[in-house]
Amino acid sequence: MQREHRPRTPREKYGEELRIRRIAAGLTQEALSELVVCSPTLISHFEAGRRLPKPDDAQRIDRALGTDGFFGRWLEDLESKYDPRFAAAAELERQATLIQQFALSLVPGLFQTPGYARAVFAAYRPNPTDEELDREVFIRTERARILDGPSAPVVWTLLDEAVLRRAVGGPQVMAEQLYKIVDLAESRRIRLHVLPYRVGAHPLMESLLTLMSFEGSAPVAYVDAFETGRLMDDPSLVNACQTAYSLALSDALSRKESLDLVRAAAEEHAHGQQ
Repeated sequence: MQREHRPRTPREKYGEELRIRRIAAGLTQEALSELVVCSPTLISHFEAGRRLPKPDDAQRIDRALGTDGFFGRWLEDLESKYDPRFAAAAELERQATLIQQFALSLVPGLFQTPGYARAVFAAYRPNPTDEELDREVFIRTERARILDGPSAPVVWTLLDEAVLRRAVGGPQVMAEQLYKIVDLAESRRIRLHVLPYRVGAHPLMESLLTLMSFEGSAPVAYVDAFETGRLMDDPSLVNACQTAYSLALSDALSRKESLDLVRAAAEEHAHGQQ
């Protein structure tokens, strides 16, 4: 049985075209690496879509393959506005038909208000400028556009209760953020569940997790931690993530109970009762 593949990202399409043009030119990876002045391993990373060449490397690739600036021009369109550890996952997020998220301590980026996102980014950096924060907030809040329109994915959101309790940005920012989640759930743009503290240990308590499913392609999983992010498409690993998500979801509150808890937490923040 032929293995199902996940959708190719623009980086992977770039890498595939590079491989096709290299083979057509009668060059091995080793031979191309000598012309580009880099290692054969780096050429392998380029062709697999794991890394993009630097502009100088792309220019040397074009000269080596006689492609008249093709790879250099294409590279300009592939420069991601996202952190490198999340860039590939962000590209796939826009193609997903189903997104299942688990958040351990922070509201998922897709739902963050500008005030909440600004507080998150300010906490990550020792001396951020207003310009840096404005740019990061804009990029993050723009991601939410995938929730609009007829092609929006189905979104399941599972929140640890800790997400509701930590007053990121202060009580008013937090209240605004939780009311937004309530609005998203009430308008049926997301399906919301909360894992309450009383559950104790659960399968997802060590990591943020996002599962993405696609039309006609295999699902992927993305896990995120401090300064690291991993996109997984190995079927056994993705299946393990899906199982852990299902087990955690089985311990969560019902949709109504979850919505009531988020609304109550928002009101507590608004009135300074946390």
